[in-house]
Amino acid sequence: MSEHKQAAPLFDAADGRTLAEAALRAITDSTSRARGDDFLRILVRDLAQALDVRYVIVGRVITMDDGDEGIRTLAVWGGQDYLPNMDYSLRHTPCQDVTEQCMCFHASGIQADYPQDTLLVDMQAESYIGMPMIDTEGQTLGILSAIDTRPMSEDKRLLALSLLSMFAARCAAELQHQDREQQLEAKIQRRTEALLAAQATLVEQEKMVALGALVAGVAHEVNTPIGVAVTAASTMVSYAADLLKCVNGERVSRSELQAMAQRLSEGAHLIERNLARAADLIGNFKQLAVDQGSEHVTEISLRDHALGVVTAHGPELRKVGLSVEVDIAPDLRTRLDAGRWSQVLSNLLMNAAKHGYPNGGPGRITLAARMALENGVRWVLLEFADDGVGLSAEARERVFEPFFTTKRGQGGSGLGMHIVYTIVHQMGGQVAVAATAPGTGCRIKLRLPVRDGKA
Repeated sequence: MSEHKQAAPLFDAADGRTLAEAALRAITDSTSRARGDDFLRILVRDLAQALDVRYVIVGRVITMDDGDEGIRTLAVWGGQDYLPNMDYSLRHTPCQDVTEQCMCFHASGIQADYPQDTLLVDMQAESYIGMPMIDTEGQTLGILSAIDTRPMSEDKRLLALSLLSMFAARCAAELQHQDREQQLEAKIQRRTEALLAAQATLVEQEKMVALGALVAGVAHEVNTPIGVAVTAASTMVSYAADLLKCVNGERVSRSELQAMAQRLSEGAHLIERNLARAADLIGNFKQLAVDQGSEHVTEISLRDHALGVVTAHGPELRKVGLSVEVDIAPDLRTRLDAGRWSQVLSNLLMNAAKHGYPNGGPGRITLAARMALENGVRWVLLEFADDGVGLSAEARERVFEPFFTTKRGQGGSGLGMHIVYTIVHQMGGQVAVAATAPGTGCRIKLRLPVRDGKA
């Protein structure tokens, strides 16, 4: 009789181990390829089936709005299906004991043991077993608990204890992995935002540098006609004094009066021409400055607009011996953001002047444009070409990258062509560098959609 009593527990223990091992293999197989929330959802479902319990909950510790600790469920199995996730306070619940890193087991009467836990009442709970999820630093991340509407036998307790302890560790590792991923993503996001902010600042600085160079060039160019006009006006004052002296004299010849009048007329025409030249330069510069400072879609003549930009940059281009040919039909018009388009042309011209001719000119830049219909969409096709040194294969692949420049350490910021690329794409267009043989110049092709109607 005593031998029989001794044999029974050994058989039961061996049977329990077999059951636990089978359940462990089944759950491990079903969750082996799952990660994150998918892993947690599969786990609670399979644990509930293996333990034959109504509920299995996995949740993490949070701080509630009132400052108390609580649980935010990550996956809840409710007998037949998943239940919605929820937040609940740890106060007066068996889960509070679990978060203190103690295994909590109640074979029956769980509602009587925790009468203030209304969630147990709603679940019609009778038995409970919970395990803490502890990270590698010894901190409690959450809980893994099994709850049933029936009492829990000792055999089921041993099986639950075995499975929950193993998978609580796996859950803790999964949550810790998620936390690290979120921290890494947040760090990457902060660094990305800082990089974008720095890049935006550098882009604005690049625009200001380009505008400063343009102002200096225009100021120098305007000084020439104004200087001529001032000199001519001073000479005319002298001519006028001579005329008065002649008229007030006792004898005045017709030929002398005609000569003085001719000199005054020539001086006046000289002043008029040079002031008109200065006015054109100032007008083009003013229009370019206004365009680049505004974002307004309007209908423009592509030829007239391009000529205005070229004229404004004339001093800088002539300084390095470059001429520009604008091959655009006078009647080619389209609606676009004139300000941003001015920035594109300005950057293309200055990029060619800086990089296309490292030793200066002479050189020739061509800007051509035409209209095309492709797949029912009308496009303005533009080609910007120079006869400079051209681009290497590597430079052609990277020319639109921010901060890429062939003038590193020589004043090149690497943002000029990146600005071109960004603006053209913002306008709904495309830009690419055409392949050319080394030393045969550079060709940049742009496409802008034709916009009809009012902006």
